[in-house]
Amino acid sequence: MRRCRGPLRHQPFLGSRKEQNMKTAYEIDAAHFQLAEKFTDAGVKYAMGAWIDIHGRSKAKVVPIDLLSDLLAGSERYTPRGITGLGSMEPHEDEAVAIPDVSTARVLPWDRRFVWMAADLLREGEEPFDQCPRSILKQQLSRARELGLDFKLGIETELFVFRPSDDPRSSYLAPVARSGGLKPCPAYDAEATLDAADFLDDLVTAMQETGFGVYSFDQEGGDGQYEFDFAYDGALEMADKISFFRTMVRQIAKRHELAVTFMPKPYTEAWGSGHHYNMSVVSADDGRNLMTDDEDPRGIGWSRLAYSFAAGIMRHADALAAVVTPTVNSYKRLNPRLADGTASWAPVWSAYGVQNRSCMLRLPRNRPAIENRVVDSAANTYLAAAFLLAAGLDGIRDSLDPGDPVEVALVDSRDAGKSNGVRLPRNLLEATDAFAASELAATVFPARFITEYVDMKYAEWESFHATVTDWERDRYLYSL
Repeated sequence: MRRCRGPLRHQPFLGSRKEQNMKTAYEIDAAHFQLAEKFTDAGVKYAMGAWIDIHGRSKAKVVPIDLLSDLLAGSERYTPRGITGLGSMEPHEDEAVAIPDVSTARVLPWDRRFVWMAADLLREGEEPFDQCPRSILKQQLSRARELGLDFKLGIETELFVFRPSDDPRSSYLAPVARSGGLKPCPAYDAEATLDAADFLDDLVTAMQETGFGVYSFDQEGGDGQYEFDFAYDGALEMADKISFFRTMVRQIAKRHELAVTFMPKPYTEAWGSGHHYNMSVVSADDGRNLMTDDEDPRGIGWSRLAYSFAAGIMRHADALAAVVTPTVNSYKRLNPRLADGTASWAPVWSAYGVQNRSCMLRLPRNRPAIENRVVDSAANTYLAAAFLLAAGLDGIRDSLDPGDPVEVALVDSRDAGKSNGVRLPRNLLEATDAFAASELAATVFPARFITEYVDMKYAEWESFHATVTDWERDRYLYSL
């Protein structure tokens, strides 16, 4: 039986911490050896323990499958700073090790030589690396469980599929399918879905094989834009699924000579890509959903806990924006109207409503979960879930009340006396300012994370703001 090479200090991850404590090192190593044999028998040749960078992309080294036991014990080391979008790499930087979670193992349906696992980045002594998004979410989930609560997520993820240009310098998008100029938008167009059927079939088949539980998929409001709806899960499990999904959808698209983008708004005329979070709080003891109450004094069936959770998110919406809408481009989506003047239904107000899609938070009638419609496709799912959970728990602790729901359509960017409506940040600069000043953020993210995230976002804004655009030339070059 193989033994781990080198002086590794980390215990392998297998099941819960309680289960690990009950196992001897020999038993764990034997279980991992058997797992390697199982994968080998299935034709798997390689394994990767993928940690997630600030942009939500998987990063990993790949090991031969007979070294799986070594990988699970932390054999693969990284110097992640400087390559994750945060900070700069220092020559004396301590290494981090990636510890895969075997419960997340998925053989790649499009390339069965590989098995993928989500991993935590740890320092020596099992201390979480302070910029590991997965560890940041796990810490907030632990805080929720101390209150007897757990956090469930269902995510409606949207993306654009296009044919890449032969010119690597070109940013022109040729959508995989066109709707023929349907107005006001091509959403739900059956032909646009069928036109991309080969790609969509391969993707959805792979999703079903890897445990997503697909409910439906459809053409969305932009040419070549698609949405995928699948079963809700625990917040950590859902974030792991989204990380895998992003790798999977790009890889399958390439096999069809296509490309996928999670850029929130890749061209002016399009609707933006959301990443709507359907959030529910359940009992950590028995899994009972705590979001509804037949005796709701407002008469709409929601519990005091649900209202307080919503109010906490509304309280911290400005700082949350820096994480849930994290790019310059995100705020091109968060406009109440599209370029042609029609309503975009992208929320710009920190407000809640019953079935009101123009609000940040919607209380849908068909599921016991609060839908956050602000989150966009550029968000890192772990970081967004961690910060949203912390904000909701803050509302629960303080027994906040959000007031009455907003019933009118919030399609104007100016305050017209809307009850309980507070304008969300208009750009990345405003959002980053709020994040930098947020006391709640300081309880969710390590100090160095906040410093370097803020520096990164200010640099992103300043680079954008210093760039002269075609819009400016068209508007001012000859008119001034």
